Amino acid sequence: MVPPRSWQGVKVESAIAGPHNNLTLIRLGLALAVVVSHAFSVTTGELSDEPLVASTGFTLGEHAVNGFFAISGFLVTMSFDRRGWRDYAMARALRIAPGLIVAVLAVSLLLGSAMTTLPIGEYLGSPALRRFITATLTSFKSNTELPGVFSNNTLVLPMGTVWTLKYEVMCYAGVFLMGLVGLLQSRTVALVLVVGLALGSVGLDLLLPDAPKGMETALRLPLIFALGGALYVWRGRVRLSGLLVLVLLLATWLSAGTFLYKTLLFIGSTYGVLWLAFAPALTRFSYEPKADLSYGTYLYGWPIQQSLHALWPGMAAGVLLVPSLAITLMVAAVSWYLIEKPALGLKARALGRRTLRTIEPAAP
Repeated sequence: MVPPRSWQGVKVESAIAGPHNNLTLIRLGLALAVVVSHAFSVTTGELSDEPLVASTGFTLGEHAVNGFFAISGFLVTMSFDRRGWRDYAMARALRIAPGLIVAVLAVSLLLGSAMTTLPIGEYLGSPALRRFITATLTSFKSNTELPGVFSNNTLVLPMGTVWTLKYEVMCYAGVFLMGLVGLLQSRTVALVLVVGLALGSVGLDLLLPDAPKGMETALRLPLIFALGGALYVWRGRVRLSGLLVLVLLLATWLSAGTFLYKTLLFIGSTYGVLWLAFAPALTRFSYEPKADLSYGTYLYGWPIQQSLHALWPGMAAGVLLVPSLAITLMVAAVSWYLIEKPALGLKARALGRRTLRTIEPAAP
């Protein structure tokens, strides 16, 4: 048998069996990209002020969220396949909930108390404070305000990034249901799901090019998540190839301005991120940090930037970025070592085995 040429890449199942990957580094890079992107929207209040919008139609933060969902779709599907439904449900809850609960309480009770313009007693007794905590934790609402907090900012939202967790949890539930009915490992079902969502995305841009952003997002994130999951389901057939990454990049560039552009962008981004994460040529000498700061960076970056903007409202986006990144990484490290890592340890003990970080997706 003639061995496959190097340009053909390596099968996904072989790539993920390797001893190394770039997942932790990529997730941290994506989370930092979100913070960089929000430096513009926090200071100006306009997403269109972010440089990548003009050239790609999406902010750097939106591209980063796409990458998170691609990785999550792949790893969460693998998680159910390897664990079964009981372990899967526990693993997903212990990965998302502890960090989120502590972040919401820290922002609302500690940061909010320090930043509010109301007397502290009035703030802590406000029904709006209770509504914020309840709405953020139960429905992942990012448009809920805290009384007297950031009221002079261009955007008054204390936790502007948690809205993506709603889509993440919905995708988790979809994997759970498909796994229960025995469809999760079906290559046909995975392909039909991806094709259906892709056609929906193409159809939306063709028939309703000015559709509301929320409608586009409701197709974009599930499509990327489903494609990530499908690449795992098809792991024995699909290859990770740098040449294919270039082909998808070229196709996306050539389709700019057409109704195919966004869908090709989502497909290319998903495949490209997973190629970066697992391709042996890129992971052979990879460095895997001991701490996964991506989730904490994602959760705390926005309120920290909002606080700095409230304290120094004239600070430009580029100037705001340096202290916000430094403080965010420090807070993310505290979140990892005091909250997230102990929760992962609890999960490992509850499941009766060591939890492998290579198959643990961090929620965006």
